[in-house]
Amino acid sequence: MTSPDEQQPEPRPEPRPQPGSESAPRPRPRLVFKDPFEQQTSDDTDRGWGDASGERGLDWYRSQRPPHHGEK
Repeated sequence: MTSPDEQQPEPRPEPRPQPGSESAPRPRPRLVFKDPFEQQTSDDTDRGWGDASGERGLDWYRSQRPPHHGEK
């Protein structure tokens, strides 16, 4: 046990390898937090909803008309 008055030795930094040496440790990956609202998801696109062509004709719009809008 150590007494409270006894100083702890400071940890020594690890020696840095010379540039170009193959035994150099790789830097640790950093955590990068991105805003999830900046990325488009697949259900935001026509293809995500099953529309392979990406083009919608007048027939498609008429088939999607709600019943309370009536037939014209």
